[in-house]
Amino acid sequence: MAGEKNVDVDAALRAAIASVAPGTVLRDGLERILRGRTGGLVVLGHDRTVETMASGGFSLDVDFSAQRLRELAKMDGAVICDVGATKILRAAVQLLPDPTIPTDEQGTRHRTADRVSKQVGFPVVSVSKSMNTIALYVAGRRYVLEDSGQILSRANQALATLERYKMRLDEVSGTLSALEIEDLVTVRDVAAVAQRLEMVRRISSEIADYLVELGTDGRLMSLQLDELIAGVEADRQLVIRDYQPVHGRKTKGIDASLTELDGLSATDLLDLLSVARALGFTPSPELLDSAVSPRGFRLLARVPRLPELVVERLVDHFGGLQRLLAASIDDLQAVEGVGEARARTIREGLSRLAESSILERYV
Repeated sequence: MAGEKNVDVDAALRAAIASVAPGTVLRDGLERILRGRTGGLVVLGHDRTVETMASGGFSLDVDFSAQRLRELAKMDGAVICDVGATKILRAAVQLLPDPTIPTDEQGTRHRTADRVSKQVGFPVVSVSKSMNTIALYVAGRRYVLEDSGQILSRANQALATLERYKMRLDEVSGTLSALEIEDLVTVRDVAAVAQRLEMVRRISSEIADYLVELGTDGRLMSLQLDELIAGVEADRQLVIRDYQPVHGRKTKGIDASLTELDGLSATDLLDLLSVARALGFTPSPELLDSAVSPRGFRLLARVPRLPELVVERLVDHFGGLQRLLAASIDDLQAVEGVGEARARTIREGLSRLAESSILERYV
């Protein structure tokens, strides 16, 4: 339950950050208030609880605009908007949250924003006149919005790191493919690929968080990220499907392994034995040098226009990659859903993949 709550809190925070990202009308209004040095308090949501703690002011119910928010913020009191910040509902409101709600904030405006957010569950934005900052309060957290230039600088550094990680991932993936063809794969080789895939996933997740904050300022970087991580998530699952050991009649399960990999600390992720354990292998001193054979999912996924159902039938029928590589067109046609044309496509596709993998490794 605690894990689910953390996920919900993270999702709420991401959604709130996205709503005030550069390029949004709300962010434009908040920056106008910041430049005007008047300060402001904006509640992004309205219900009966908000209404009961709102005192004074006046009702508006007008369309939201950056100019209107700026002008209304000149008056004392808070501005209350709807959840999507499409309407300004009330202005010049004094908010009276429960004073017993704990807060570590200093200053009346920030303490009020923190308590209101905790009590009503809606995001609350506080624009500080003295500190010249915009702070977002949501789900019990305080998040200070930064200048796009600073975020972009860190995001570019992370993107450069991702490019290096991706190059290393391509190297170990190519090596694994060649070893699969030669039937020389060890647990170490599998763990190395799983390790690099997880590293790429983590750094890409960090960049994705930056992109949420950057809004429209991060459009170009978003395209670069999509290009770099294309196919990574699918490869994570394929490696597990290919190599996850069977204990009795059961495997650990793809989702369970992905969750365990995600839960590894940065230190544990550098330990191939810990990665192998997350994949479902039983730890032992000789484990990493133990020979393993792929089922064939990973290589078959690279054959063009091959439906997933047919891939599963091929793996079930042949039981391993080596038997698949040795299969003739007639052997392939014996599998349900594989006609002569598809059998030729599979045979030629596997042959080309085998040749290119070996050439890449030794040339």
